[in-house]
Amino acid sequence: MDRIAGLDLHLDRPAGRTREGLMDAIRDAIRSGRLVSGTRLPSSRALAVDLGIARNTVARAYAELIAEGWLTSQHGSHTTVSPRAAEAARSVSPPPRPRAPRRLDHDLRPGHPDLSSFPRAEWSRAVKRALSNAPSEAFGYADPQGRLELRRVLAEYLARARGARARPCNIVVCCGAAQGLSLVAGALAETGVNAVAVEAYGLPTQRAAIARAGLRCPPLPVDDHGADVAALDTMGDVGGVLLTPSHQFPLGVPLHSDRRAAVIDWARRTGGVVIEDDYDGEFRYDRSPVGALHGVDPAHVVYLGTTSKSLAPGLRLGWLVLPDRLVDAVLRQKGETEETSGFVDQLTMAEFIESGSYDRHIRTMRAQYQRRREQLVAAVTAASAATTVAGMPAGLHVTLEIAGVNASALAHQLAWRRLGVEGLDRFRHPEFDGVRDGLVLSYAAPSPSAWSAALAAVVRQLP
Repeated sequence: MDRIAGLDLHLDRPAGRTREGLMDAIRDAIRSGRLVSGTRLPSSRALAVDLGIARNTVARAYAELIAEGWLTSQHGSHTTVSPRAAEAARSVSPPPRPRAPRRLDHDLRPGHPDLSSFPRAEWSRAVKRALSNAPSEAFGYADPQGRLELRRVLAEYLARARGARARPCNIVVCCGAAQGLSLVAGALAETGVNAVAVEAYGLPTQRAAIARAGLRCPPLPVDDHGADVAALDTMGDVGGVLLTPSHQFPLGVPLHSDRRAAVIDWARRTGGVVIEDDYDGEFRYDRSPVGALHGVDPAHVVYLGTTSKSLAPGLRLGWLVLPDRLVDAVLRQKGETEETSGFVDQLTMAEFIESGSYDRHIRTMRAQYQRRREQLVAAVTAASAATTVAGMPAGLHVTLEIAGVNASALAHQLAWRRLGVEGLDRFRHPEFDGVRDGLVLSYAAPSPSAWSAALAAVVRQLP
């Protein structure tokens, strides 16, 4: 039997007369926009074999559609969708969607590192090494806990660089911090927890993830010493707390040493769980980074890490370091069919860390972000006596507190001036009656070539 090579083409062919049905199916595909101008169609021979009909039937259908202007073909060339047909289809298509928001000239909204500085060459070399050394079984179905190679390397790295006490058997690889938090929240709900306290200022998406697991998330006040964890003693049904102790998001303060000790004491007394979101813990500029809270008591702290700020969110790589009692519960939440990072990315990350490339990249970006933050502080201080840069020298963002200005309204105005920032109020817990105000902006997101213009655009808008 001859093997027919050709292009695949999906057609919803109606029952009835074969040639007319085929022609109607091709017209409908063009009208719906599935086949656009210039799309190449299979040869009449290949399509006939795929559809189980005579080749002459397909050839006659093509010929009639060419005559009608739906298709076009020149002698000896392929049959393609006619530009005139595609244009006619667009003219009767549904009305366009509402106009998208104006494109930002400078997007300084927090959450992104400098994507232009992603170490492509080093990552490509790590991909090559990972694929060359990958065992054949790696190409099979994934282990929900993650590749052992990556978990081993992560355990060593987190102990060395972040002071965590991790073992490969306690690490679960996930597709970023959002999935990691969802898994932990589901596991806590499964074990009988009713509520997880959160910082009064934080990511709305994190509160939503906790709520989706059926848990309440009451707010903890945040001041210049971080979250007021003493309030946990007044929350009788709270079995967990989500904190950003190394660098509070978005206020930019560290959790005071007394409060670090107090929250560990609370967890030990009550059997509660501290979820430590170490989203940008590697980036401290005035001193060595503060060690992870996990290192103090791994039996009561869940460590949540990610490559979203250190490398790129598009990698979809994160990890949980779990107490023994939560490993099985988290894996049950994840299940065998839950979204899992591909083995290539996991093995590549293991190679990237083990080769020293990850440490070198962190050091490079730490120096770059430190310079940007210093430039931002200097420029803001010189331009506006009414504006204060809040928080410690760390991370990828700052909060600007502006006396006498409604920052949330200003953030909306700046968006229409093509400058993307966020008002602090966007991150306030809806149950918290706080009055703190400010602008939250990232100095990490612009590329090196765009940073000077972005900084100048910010300074021009300050009172």
